[in-house]
Amino acid sequence: MSALEKALNHSKNIGIDECEIVLVKKKITTVRITDSEIAEVKQNYDENYGIRLIHEKKIASIQTTTPQDIEKTIDNAFLVSSSLKARDFWGGLPHNVNHKNLKGTFDEKIEKISGTEITDIAQNMINSANNEKINTITGSLNIISENFEIVNSNGLNFKDKATYISGIINAESELGSIPVSGIGHSSCRTLENFSPEQIGQDAKTMCIESINPQKIDSGEYSIIFEPYSVGELLAFVVSSNFNFKIFSEKKSCFSNNFENNIAVEELNLIDDPHMPEGIGTKSVDDEGIETSKRHLIEKGNFKNTFSNLFDSYKEGKKSSGNASRMGSPMGRSSEPIPIAQPHNLKIESGDISQEEMIKDTKRGLLVGRLWYTYAVNPIKGDFSCTARSGIRIIENGEIKSPGKSVRIIHNLPTMLKNISAIGNNQKNVIQWASLPSITPSLKAENISVDSI
Repeated sequence: MSALEKALNHSKNIGIDECEIVLVKKKITTVRITDSEIAEVKQNYDENYGIRLIHEKKIASIQTTTPQDIEKTIDNAFLVSSSLKARDFWGGLPHNVNHKNLKGTFDEKIEKISGTEITDIAQNMINSANNEKINTITGSLNIISENFEIVNSNGLNFKDKATYISGIINAESELGSIPVSGIGHSSCRTLENFSPEQIGQDAKTMCIESINPQKIDSGEYSIIFEPYSVGELLAFVVSSNFNFKIFSEKKSCFSNNFENNIAVEELNLIDDPHMPEGIGTKSVDDEGIETSKRHLIEKGNFKNTFSNLFDSYKEGKKSSGNASRMGSPMGRSSEPIPIAQPHNLKIESGDISQEEMIKDTKRGLLVGRLWYTYAVNPIKGDFSCTARSGIRIIENGEIKSPGKSVRIIHNLPTMLKNISAIGNNQKNVIQWASLPSITPSLKAENISVDSI
């Protein structure tokens, strides 16, 4: 009998109404790149247990790293639960679920990868970023193999194996008038679809093309956001507005626009948990609910929200299968209480290339990377971000020069109605400790920027 089965039996024997136990076994290999060389290779093996108890509609949670202590941990959580507030709306943990094997979520080559192979990948990232105009290369490579298991007292018993790989390179140059940098990034689930060379080349290209940036006058511009910067906006500005809890509490800037038009007709924003190679791809969410593809925005209209069990029960609804126990830097954790999150936020590709977008731009900016992105007034949709590297000034359909930093303070509902082009260059993007997304470049009109 496994430790999880023993723990479930113990919870039943002491009279607990419902018990849920999550087990995450993880091998995390991290390569740290500093001063243009591999500075550290670190490997961690983690085994963590998360326990959620529901008794008399009171919910208690606790974690442990020791399987021998699970029964004692359950006893302690049970004692604590008596002093908690009952959640009368709670509708119960799920029962059995059908597990589907999804393409591009597990790679035995990653699970069994050697230390030599890992350092070779990191070195390829460095080598492809090297250039006489580049002074310093920094970055990291993360490779994860994971065993996830969730069981509960209603008979649910779900096991899943997953792999993840993500690399990032930051190339810096002091050759010109001021220091500049460029970023390259790639993430996926299988070794075959990971290109360390492309990461370094992208960082090198952005950095070199940013040398000797010119001041950008404050004013209104057409802005072409490249995929990495779109991912930043999706993670820190867009996604929360479709969280069912935030929506139902009237804290979303679209709370009064359900099923109404909120964007241009060409925009389709999807939570796609079944996309091959998606960092958030999974057939079952982290509570044991089957996942499904959901249009959040369909042809410009607000169509759906996402939720977990707790937030759905609170409003008398069903979970959308978006419970997440988010792990760092990728994958899942044993967090006892999951939150609601999209799995893979995907913007459907358009039919125009980024080069064509540039040719169609009279006065604009090409933005490769955003920093310090956050909602200033979430209810109204106001947000702020800083374009600090990878900026190009566009005049009359041509890139004139690199640009210096600018601050963008704008409004999400306004921006979505002013999208003028959606690119065909869809790419996997994941910000540090943030949401995975799959997105092309976006062009939006009449965006005010302030020179820094």
